[in-house]
Amino acid sequence: MEITVLSAQGLKNTSSTLFSNRIRPFITITTYSPNTATSGDKQCHVYKTRVDDEGVNPTWGDKFHLPTDNAFFANRYSCIYLQLYTKRLIVGQTLLGWCQIPVNDIGFPPVGSVRYLSYRLRDKDGSRGQGVVNLAIKLENIVPVAGENFSQPLEIDTCPVIGIPVTVCPRVKDSMS
Repeated sequence: MEITVLSAQGLKNTSSTLFSNRIRPFITITTYSPNTATSGDKQCHVYKTRVDDEGVNPTWGDKFHLPTDNAFFANRYSCIYLQLYTKRLIVGQTLLGWCQIPVNDIGFPPVGSVRYLSYRLRDKDGSRGQGVVNLAIKLENIVPVAGENFSQPLEIDTCPVIGIPVTVCPRVKDSMS
């Protein structure tokens, strides 16, 4: 699977130090699948964007190739975990927000097509955070196998997010707020 971290918008500048009054954001991406977690295979890859020195509306365009298989897409609890950090000169990295991309949001787009997703960031405690992250996802070499029970996403291409919405789709109630 190819994930392109496009940009983020509306990030809150949380810097309160004397040495820096701006954020220097970057994103880490990991995949989570309950099958892998319970099988004892603790191998986990963390992918990291470059640091954007522009601040509150960063743009990256960084592409990552995440190894996934049919088992990842067959389990409805599988997800991609994204964390947004800022790089501080003295204290190192500080978490600004996070989001989870459920496998249902990815689905199986046609070969060669790209699915654009936007997610509202959550604070450390899971409450509604400040900012939105924009991604492009393209599947590579993954084909649904006949007979496997794959979860299907909603077929509403105009709704940017299904998991933790930025805006609420007309047919979906936001039970998180």
